[in-house]
Amino acid sequence: MGIFKRMKTMTMAEINRMLDGMENPIAMLNEYSREMEQEIAKGQKALASQIFVEKKQAALILETEGLLAKRVRQAKLAIERGEDEMAKLAVQEKLVHQEQLSLYKEQLEAIKEQTRNLIEKLNQLKETYNEMQHKKLLLASRVNVAQSINQIQKASFSFQTDNIGRGIARAEERILLMEAQVQAGNQFSTPILERLDFVNDEEVEKEMEKLKYEQEKVI
Repeated sequence: MGIFKRMKTMTMAEINRMLDGMENPIAMLNEYSREMEQEIAKGQKALASQIFVEKKQAALILETEGLLAKRVRQAKLAIERGEDEMAKLAVQEKLVHQEQLSLYKEQLEAIKEQTRNLIEKLNQLKETYNEMQHKKLLLASRVNVAQSINQIQKASFSFQTDNIGRGIARAEERILLMEAQVQAGNQFSTPILERLDFVNDEEVEKEMEKLKYEQEKVI
């Protein structure tokens, strides 16, 4: 039972993968592009065959025209020589070749019309393919933009704005506390005895001279 269950799971996974690929718009466009490329290849092959048939028919017409002209010359020459039987045979073959030539020309016109239709359809197919390629680029760009926006929206929806706001407030309180501690520490950062060190000897001498002068005046 285990192996059959596993095979079923693998089969379903493969089917789902194929369905996901079919639902992917870019994958769909790529598949359509491949199909159109195959159709264009078939059309080009058919056109090559059609052109070959057209050229072969044109060569047959030239050959028949040559035979027709030859039989006309032979008939005229036989008449000049008084060879009526030979002239009749040449005329008979000339009439046969003339009918064939008329039929071959009609067939050539029909073949040319088929060739023109095939070329027109092939050009339309190529134009449609080029339009699809251009549209595929635009749609691919739109898909990328849509996917990016979707990811951004999903990321935005996952934000916990309340927690972030409370976190910012706590950080601000910590900063204020640190600033207050620094300010309070500055008030007592220099001891009194150390401040006396800032009075230099020259100031002391001047103050001593001043006191002595005042003392002498009193005496």
